[in-house]
Amino acid sequence: MDEKILTVIRENGEKYVSGEEICKELGISRAAIWKHIEKLRHEGYDIAATPHLGYRFISAPDRLIPLEVSWKLKTKIFGKKIYSFKETDSTNTIAYRLAENGEKEGSVVFAEQQTKGRGRFHRAWASPQGGIYMSLILRPKLEPIQTALITLTASVAVAEAIREVTNLPARIKWPNDVLINSSKISGILTEMKAEQDTIDFMILGIGVNVNTSKQELPSRATSIAAQLKTPISKVGLSKRILELLEAYYLKLDEDFESIINKWRGLSGTLGNRVKIHAHNQTLEGQALDIDENGGLILRLDSGFTKHILSGDVELIR
Repeated sequence: MDEKILTVIRENGEKYVSGEEICKELGISRAAIWKHIEKLRHEGYDIAATPHLGYRFISAPDRLIPLEVSWKLKTKIFGKKIYSFKETDSTNTIAYRLAENGEKEGSVVFAEQQTKGRGRFHRAWASPQGGIYMSLILRPKLEPIQTALITLTASVAVAEAIREVTNLPARIKWPNDVLINSSKISGILTEMKAEQDTIDFMILGIGVNVNTSKQELPSRATSIAAQLKTPISKVGLSKRILELLEAYYLKLDEDFESIINKWRGLSGTLGNRVKIHAHNQTLEGQALDIDENGGLILRLDSGFTKHILSGDVELIR
């Protein structure tokens, strides 16, 4: 009922909606309306109440809560079920548990901050207030060897969303980072439960430093607010990421080449000399391209090429 009342008030823009109108439309009492309005205010919504005029929507909180993320979200699957936490250990951990219990594909877990956020290879991921921390449940029809394609697709969606919403020159660093002017602004972590040749489910974790204070981030990281010198809407950026991500995810079977081409166009890795730390060895050479499984094609100084599915990349200037 909170959502229905909010929708009625919100869709009237700057106009007042009388309590009588809401009563007739939703079939509830004035006392019940007031109770729900107070609950919405507690969530951070600013709703004016004026005698003889009714209620008027003023502003919404920039919080990653279901009422906000789902408002006019243009998706078919992603974000239709939303779990939201002010604080949790890890959204990936919660999403993994939900997926094991049969949660539908497209369900997403948000947190305002994480106490045990993690990146690749179990590294800690700084997750203070101000960032986007979300984990999406996926059940892709892919083989386990193809999981890098999900990371590749997500990095395209995140980079494009940042560019579209902020005009910042986001670039992708293989395999899972998004950078602004060589500083990390987003990281992507995938985890999965799989059999030998089939994937039961995948958890796609995305972290974006949005309005995070630069002082709370590692030295090589930045935030959108730090780059723009002003905060932006976390909710707006989250919604655009989900919309682009779903559009590309649903194309994986039929039009993956176009996604690969988008990745190439956004890459800050290809064409550069790189050093890659992978599987207890260090390789150096020129990043040539990515293959059909999302692996990096590296040309070694010997002239041979090597396909690398995972590893840490260091750009050599």
